Amino acid sequence: MQRYDILKKIAAELEHGEVNFSTNALVALKLQNAINDPDCHIDQATRLIKAEPLLSARVVALANSTAFNPSGRPITDVRTAVLRLGFRYLRSLAAAVVTRALASPLSAQDRAMAARLWEHTAHVAALAQVIARKVTHLDPETAMFAGIVHEISGFYLISRSAEYPGLLDEDFSAWCETGEAEVGRALLQVLEVPQTVVEAIEVCWRGFLAMPPISLGDTLLLADELAPVESPLRDLDGVPREGTAASIDLLIGEDTLLAIMHESEDDVRSLTAALRL
Repeated sequence: MQRYDILKKIAAELEHGEVNFSTNALVALKLQNAINDPDCHIDQATRLIKAEPLLSARVVALANSTAFNPSGRPITDVRTAVLRLGFRYLRSLAAAVVTRALASPLSAQDRAMAARLWEHTAHVAALAQVIARKVTHLDPETAMFAGIVHEISGFYLISRSAEYPGLLDEDFSAWCETGEAEVGRALLQVLEVPQTVVEAIEVCWRGFLAMPPISLGDTLLLADELAPVESPLRDLDGVPREGTAASIDLLIGEDTLLAIMHESEDDVRSLTAALRL
């Protein structure tokens, strides 16, 4: 079966709801559903988070990051962390668990690819949060959420690569042109990702960055380009992309983008560390 036919087949399965989630992903999905209810109480959310150790650890870690806890006073329990973050950021962390759990690779090569893809994802999510807050002046939580799910189709295809040997072995440019659109849209629909976020991810797929950046799509694409860890699904051969941190020096008011990012290094570093799973 040709690669394009495989991608079409996988996308068709997703459109029919044929996707399996691990236990921790199911807990995270349950949390997402609960906090979408306006009547959800903090104690209910706390109980759900405590049911998933990995999610509990990430919630506390994010609450202790400099972006959320500039005083440095340690937060050591889930309930206090939930109060500090609020439900909107909990949605992003739940999405992080679901995204990472989609990939259940079998081979050492697939495990390495999934690990590198998540490292890239964590950087993009952290950078998107800071860029939204300081550059494009958009909702930082939505930007972080978009960063977390922007490579979700890649994780899913890694999990399916054992069924289809050679699916991701080479020619990642072809994957970018077909796989993200075919599988990505279907998977984002299954996970009920808001349309505004889907549209931002579409901008990232197309790779056209507006200058100056103003939209959520621009925010996400700029974060993707500034991320120090490249996605393994891009065949870059170690050559920096046009528009990466090495060449971007966009004037924004009295500051340059790179100056802003330099000032935000601690925030980005702590957010990235908190998002690592």
